[in-house]
Amino acid sequence: MQGQAVSKEPDNTEETRREDYRNAMAKLGAAVHIVTTSGAAGRAGFAATAVCSVSDNPPTLLVCLNKTSSAYWPVKGNGTICVNVLSSDHQDLSRLFGGKTPVEERFAGASWTELPSGGLALDGALASFDCEITSVADGHSHDILICRVLETQVSDGGQSLIYLNRGYHAV
Repeated sequence: MQGQAVSKEPDNTEETRREDYRNAMAKLGAAVHIVTTSGAAGRAGFAATAVCSVSDNPPTLLVCLNKTSSAYWPVKGNGTICVNVLSSDHQDLSRLFGGKTPVEERFAGASWTELPSGGLALDGALASFDCEITSVADGHSHDILICRVLETQVSDGGQSLIYLNRGYHAV
């Protein structure tokens, strides 16, 4: 029966739907960022692709933060973050901040500039957004942080680091 499609009952288990969703999301390319915080609640950082612009009046962006992340309580406690847009040269740094690496080792992998808000701007980032968290929404496994941008820094040149199909790409 060559050329005929074989139909089967769809597997609608929760685990299958979750895996199908993750496989589909792997096709959605996204810029890679390191989000940092520093202050009374501690110093922390994490790699993120779930970052996007909300508005330019006032400048506002959105960041999703996993509730099980080691950065969760420092970010929530400090109330400020810095979103650093990574260049294609930052793949190793992204891996450090995306894994279970201790916080001291993460920050030792690059040079940082402390901002007045307490965020840490990555030296050599394509752009950095110094932000105050203005509201938080529940996104099930993640919190959705709505952040007012206090200041931006932009560097000249460089290629963006994109995560697509479970791998890094330069654009």
